Amino acid sequence: MAISLFSCSYLGVDTYVVEVEVDLSRGLPIFNIVGMGDQAISESKERIRSCFKNVGFEFPVRRVLVNLSPANIRKKGSHFDLSIFLGILANTGHISNIEVLKKYLILGEISLNGKIKSINGAINATILAKETDFKGVIVPMENYNEAKLISGVEIIPVDEISELLDFLDGKTDVETLCKKALEMDTSRIEDKKLEETIDFSDVKGQLIAKRALEIAAAGGHNVFLIGDPGSGKSMLAKRFNTILPDMPEEEIIETTKIYSISGMLSQKEPIIRKRPFRAPHYSATQVALVGGANRVGEITLALNGVFFLDEIGEFEGKTLEALRQPLEDGKIVISRANFSVTYPVKNITITASNPTPSGYFPDNPLCNDSLKEIKRYQKKFSGPLLDRMDLYVEMHQLKKDEIFDESLSEKSKDIQERVIKAREIQKQRFNSNTLNRDMNKKQLNKYCKIDKESQEIMKAAIDNLRLSVRMFDKILKISRTIADLDGQEHIKKEHLLEALNYRKKQ
Repeated sequence: MAISLFSCSYLGVDTYVVEVEVDLSRGLPIFNIVGMGDQAISESKERIRSCFKNVGFEFPVRRVLVNLSPANIRKKGSHFDLSIFLGILANTGHISNIEVLKKYLILGEISLNGKIKSINGAINATILAKETDFKGVIVPMENYNEAKLISGVEIIPVDEISELLDFLDGKTDVETLCKKALEMDTSRIEDKKLEETIDFSDVKGQLIAKRALEIAAAGGHNVFLIGDPGSGKSMLAKRFNTILPDMPEEEIIETTKIYSISGMLSQKEPIIRKRPFRAPHYSATQVALVGGANRVGEITLALNGVFFLDEIGEFEGKTLEALRQPLEDGKIVISRANFSVTYPVKNITITASNPTPSGYFPDNPLCNDSLKEIKRYQKKFSGPLLDRMDLYVEMHQLKKDEIFDESLSEKSKDIQERVIKAREIQKQRFNSNTLNRDMNKKQLNKYCKIDKESQEIMKAAIDNLRLSVRMFDKILKISRTIADLDGQEHIKKEHLLEALNYRKKQ
């Protein structure tokens, strides 16, 4: 008789229920797992055999068949070990109340001596259990911290096989197991917020660039910094996180899901509470940036944080062009012959570059590049890609007086307070965590109305700056953010003129 338990698998970042069917029958002793499993699933047979012996059970000398359903979707991961082990154990009569197990999604990799090791995607499985009306999840104790982020679903953390069997026999309860998990939590040794060691005040001058980054932080806009070597482009980008508000619970869960399924959580950092900052090197491949069929890319790992591309003129042209669609649509669809996966893209993208191969603007005496070399270099960041950058800022080297100026610049904390106030205005306006950059056409028409004088200014700008419809909308969104920072209900002429100032001059 086949016994069914339930686990889950992943297709990209999406999770679906997998029925684990275990059947023991007469015949030659053989152990088969079917259902399009990967190498880790195939190797689970040897882990399970050895675990049976080491925890005091005899592996059945019978024909053992395990089916992972649906059988037409490829599955991966070692987290099926525990459900297969329990299915075989139930078939041999060692688990009487099997109906209890059917109420839970079961995940866990088992070691040869019966320990249950951590797995990827525990928080994703917990969300799936809640959405599909399972009572809860059975997860390794090391994954308890991420799983407990989701309320309204029972979480049973177990450290070894014997603990799970004691739970099924009624010898221990959920509260005891959860208490043990909290005692093992090494991430809570120091719960104090570490003082930031970097600050916006570290960067001298560059007031226009700092203002642009403040607008970007308030409205979620993308920024393109172009300037001389040593003008502070990378320094400002690396300090951008210090002016962003803390992540709300919704964003913490979203980001932790991505890092969990990518296997990038640890015991010291089981939950992503700080906004990610991803800065891939220019030698990164297209798959590394946007993701592939089996992994998320850097642009997705920057979810709810910052995606920084330094020296974009050194990236491969095709690699940069692959970013155009996700920057516009807020997602990446990776299509293959038999399936497609979708990865979310929701971050603030900052790109930085020198204007020429030598590093300096063409009007600088230090620039010794020919016009042909400059054009070839600047073709790397094409017009369509620049069109997706909301704010364009030119940064020049500091003058002597600015370098020797000992007065401190504005601190990150002061800028952050204004950003938080502007975001609070947007939260009340949209009744959600939507930012100005995400306004649809209907919202744009409602909240970005401009008077006749401003309309005349925009008409002139369309001719002089050759604005596309996309860029026209972006300027209105930036104007809306500037007005929010100013605490104004309506967009005024000065807000619009400042927004236009952050466009590349033809």
